[in-house]
Amino acid sequence: MLGEQIAELNGKTTGQRVLDAGGPIIETSASVSGNFTGTDVTEILTFVGTPRGTGVMHAVGRGIIMTKDGEMATYTGEGVGRIADGGEMNCHGSIFYRTSSTGKLAFLNNLVGLFET
Repeated sequence: MLGEQIAELNGKTTGQRVLDAGGPIIETSASVSGNFTGTDVTEILTFVGTPRGTGVMHAVGRGIIMTKDGEMATYTGEGVGRIADGGEMNCHGSIFYRTSSTGKLAFLNNLVGLFET
């Protein structure tokens, strides 16, 4: 393990669309909730996935994290996933956080994180 876990989130896909059938390039949006170091949050994210060989997907995305009291943080991320039997994708990558928050999410400003989904 590289460091301590700062978040655990669960959610669902809210939409998908094909941006380029020739690629193909697929855009996916999701809504998730959970917590960052004990602070309850909701998150909206969108990523664009492009196949990179049989069973491999490269994804680039962006998201917004919000607390119940109005704090916000944003991020960009990039990852590589493998499509498993049954169609599920296991993905690993990095996230680059930004925020102007001075409250509970302030620790995210300029933080680089790793994710697994």
